[in-house]
Amino acid sequence: MLARLHRAFERVLEWVVIVLLLLLALEVVLGVVYRYLGNPIAWYDEIASVLLAWVTYYGAALAALKRAHIGVPGFIAALSARPRLAAVLFGEACVLTFFALLAWYGGRVLQLLSGDTLATVDLPVLVTQSVIPLGALLFIAAELLILPETLRDGRRHRRTAAADGVDL
Repeated sequence: MLARLHRAFERVLEWVVIVLLLLLALEVVLGVVYRYLGNPIAWYDEIASVLLAWVTYYGAALAALKRAHIGVPGFIAALSARPRLAAVLFGEACVLTFFALLAWYGGRVLQLLSGDTLATVDLPVLVTQSVIPLGALLFIAAELLILPETLRDGRRHRRTAAADGVDL
């Protein structure tokens, strides 16, 4: 069941990121064309920066789900069993704590921004900045979904890691 949830979550994030990237590309091209024609759109750069932030947060959650963030597998694999598991647990605790704090303070910032709108469009800042706590929660969900696999890798023997091509 966890594998099905993982795959469904991955599919949803993939589609969200694809749609956001397409919207961003379309919006920037539209802005460039209108500027070239001498009739620039006032809101295109503001919306482009919002879309870029959304792509960043949703893409980060997708990368976490695919275990594609920067890591030090050679260092982890070189450790003996107990320190290796401790290092993996410490790393996961740091990541989860950071994103929990980001979600919490992102929510607090939303409270401060309630009532504000973007400068060029009548769009609530609450909507545009909601990606901060939402993205943090998505990242936490991704980390929790891959946690069993991460812990399993943390328990693997050094020889197994070397056979997988990890430099020791």
